[in-house]
Amino acid sequence: MIKAFVLIVVDPAKTVDVYASLRAVDGISEVYQVMGPYDIVAVVEVPALTDVPAVISKHIRAVEGIESTTTCVTFPEAS
Repeated sequence: MIKAFVLIVVDPAKTVDVYASLRAVDGISEVYQVMGPYDIVAVVEVPALTDVPAVISKHIRAVEGIESTTTCVTFPEAS
């Protein structure tokens, strides 16, 4: 599995709605509201690295209220 952390800046008036929407997205295993330069951190877990862009573009950035995202993809586990 590939894991990516998506750091999300949200319109403050829509944080609760964005949080709820992201919790329902296939491919997102965890969602946290956080303090700091980002408002929400979503953990994406997908089978392949090539699956990450689709989750980001089709399911995360499409949510109304999201202003920007930064994605940090983890290195695959050494076997």
